[in-house]
Amino acid sequence: MSNHSHPSKNRRHSTLSRLFAYIQLLRPANILTAIADILTGFAISGATVEIINSGNGWFYIPELNHLILLVISTIGLYGGGVVLNDFFDAELDKAERPERPIPSGRASKTGAFILGVVLLSVGIQSASLVSFTSALIALAVASLAVMYDAWGKHQKFFGPLNMGLCRGGNLLLGVSVVSFAITELWFVAVIPVVFIAAVTTVSRGEVHGDDGKSLRKASWMYVAVLSLIAGLAFLPYFQLRLSLPYLVLFAWMIYRPLRKAQQTLEPKDIGRAVKFGVLSLILMDAAIAAGFGGWDYALMIVLLLPLSILLARVFAVT
Repeated sequence: MSNHSHPSKNRRHSTLSRLFAYIQLLRPANILTAIADILTGFAISGATVEIINSGNGWFYIPELNHLILLVISTIGLYGGGVVLNDFFDAELDKAERPERPIPSGRASKTGAFILGVVLLSVGIQSASLVSFTSALIALAVASLAVMYDAWGKHQKFFGPLNMGLCRGGNLLLGVSVVSFAITELWFVAVIPVVFIAAVTTVSRGEVHGDDGKSLRKASWMYVAVLSLIAGLAFLPYFQLRLSLPYLVLFAWMIYRPLRKAQQTLEPKDIGRAVKFGVLSLILMDAAIAAGFGGWDYALMIVLLLPLSILLARVFAVT
């Protein structure tokens, strides 16, 4: 009997392998955290989902339609940003992460570039169908993402800030479902800016370890984030009692792996701290959404966490 596989079977296996590689580039677990930002922004904006009878037998759900468009937008923006991150890092990954899709040869640089540009374009176009304000925010987020990928990540100070601004912009994209709400509540976006800047600071030691300075700095930045969320209680329409359970879970999820990383200073433990920092964005968003919109908004967001953790077991987060 011949030991050679059938050509069509080999081609099918090759196609599936390439498809899986491009899905890896998208970091699906992370994309769910971006969707959580949009849902949180929706809760912050005060938008409501109502079914309106148009009078001729048709039903219209205006806010829900816009929410769906903004979810599609963030999938495009985040997906495009992380794909282009691997495109720009292709040469570095050959040495540090040869198992990644591009250096391993399972995905091409050209393919990654085209996919990244298409996704960013979809993100901006989808936001433009909501409002001009949404389109401007999406364009800003896309620009900041490309800036980080190509240049910002190599800057010691601006790199973490650059990444944080991407997340802050993503939250405002959700708020833009009610455009005028941005002028009143823009400052809430400072919270994800500081938090992602902290996570990005931790990630500096993912490959070669850390001397402890970056981890200590990130720890104090986490304290600032928790304080900023609690400080929203000074707003007359933010209910801290609804937010508190999620805030406690959020603190536990970020500090537990960070303390282990501080004890060992090993790349493996630092990578785990980064991973849970990214995934915990969902709990951070839930804490904010609960205070502004109530338990139902928070529950909708928290339900994304188990799926995100499951996907993180299959696909890389950092």
